[in-house]
Amino acid sequence: MRHRPLPMLVSTAVAAAAMTTVGLVTAAATGGVAQAAPKPLPYYISMGDSYSVGYQDPAIGNTAGFTAYVAKKEKMQLENFGCGGATTTSMFTQDGCPAAASAATDGVAYPDTDQVAAVVAFIDAHPGKVGLVTVSIGGNDVTACADASNPITCVIAAEGTIETNVTTLVDDVDGALVANDDTSAHLVGTTYPDVILGNFVYPVGATDPVLAAQSVFAFDDLINPTLKTAYTSVSQGAFVDVTDAPYKLATAGDETGSFNLTTGAYTGPTTKLTGFGKHVPVAVAEVCTLTYYCSVAGDIHPDTAGYSFIAKLIVNELRSL
Repeated sequence: MRHRPLPMLVSTAVAAAAMTTVGLVTAAATGGVAQAAPKPLPYYISMGDSYSVGYQDPAIGNTAGFTAYVAKKEKMQLENFGCGGATTTSMFTQDGCPAAASAATDGVAYPDTDQVAAVVAFIDAHPGKVGLVTVSIGGNDVTACADASNPITCVIAAEGTIETNVTTLVDDVDGALVANDDTSAHLVGTTYPDVILGNFVYPVGATDPVLAAQSVFAFDDLINPTLKTAYTSVSQGAFVDVTDAPYKLATAGDETGSFNLTTGAYTGPTTKLTGFGKHVPVAVAEVCTLTYYCSVAGDIHPDTAGYSFIAKLIVNELRSL
C-alpha cells in the first residue's frame, strides 16, 4: 500500500513533532529503546521437477518436501519454482507450470516464461539477496528407460541431453548470481535415490533383479558423474549424491555390494525388510524405506522420511562448504 503525502497545510514543525511522538511511543513500547526492523531473510530458490516440490503418492500430492526443512535450517525465505514432471528440456521450453504440479509451499508462478528464465529474472530483480539455489532435475529424462528393451543404451542416449541442458542451466543461474553480487550464494544440485533397486524385491512374484543391477551401473557410471560435473563446474556449485548416501548411512560403507549385471545376483550385506524377507540387500531395503517404490505401485517418489533424509544431506553439504 502506498502512503499518501502529508497535506501541504501541515507545517514542518508539526510533522516533526508527530514523528517525535511516534518515536517516543515506539520507545515506550519496547522498553525505552526503539527497535530496528528485522533484516530480511536471504532468498532460497528451489527449481526442478516433482522432487523439488515434494510430491509424494497420488493420495498426498505436493508437500513441503525437503525445501521447507532446508529453508528453516538455513534461515532463508523459500521461493519454489519447481514443477512436477519437468525434464532438463522443459526447463527451457515450457512456459508456466500447471497448478497441480506447482509447489504447495511458497510456490512462484511464471505463466509467461520458462522455469530457468523465471529464476534468472527473479535473481535479477533481487540483487545481492539470494543465498541458495537447489536443483533437482534429470530423473524424468531417464524414467522411461526402465521399460526400454535395453535400459543402459537408453540412459546413454539420454545422458547427452542431460549433460547439455544441465550445464546450460548451471551457467545461466550462476551467471545471474555473479552478475547480481550474489557471489556467496551456493548452487546445489541433487540426484535421486536409485528406486529401480526396488525391482530386486518388488513386485512380489514378478521381480527383475537384472534391471535392479543395471540401475546401479546407470546411476554410478552414467547419470551421477554427468550431474556432478555440471554442478561443480562453477565456483559456488556443489553436488549431493542422494543415490549412494542411504547405503553409506546404514552400513558406514563405501559400496552397495556387488550386483551382477547379467544375472542380477547380489553379493554383500543384507537385512530384514518387512514384507520381503530376511535377506534383502541393504541398499534395496533403504530405497524401499525412503520411497514409495516398493509399496505404492512402483511410485518413484520419496515418502516423508525420504524427503527429510534428502534435506539433511543438503544441509550437511552446505555446512561443509
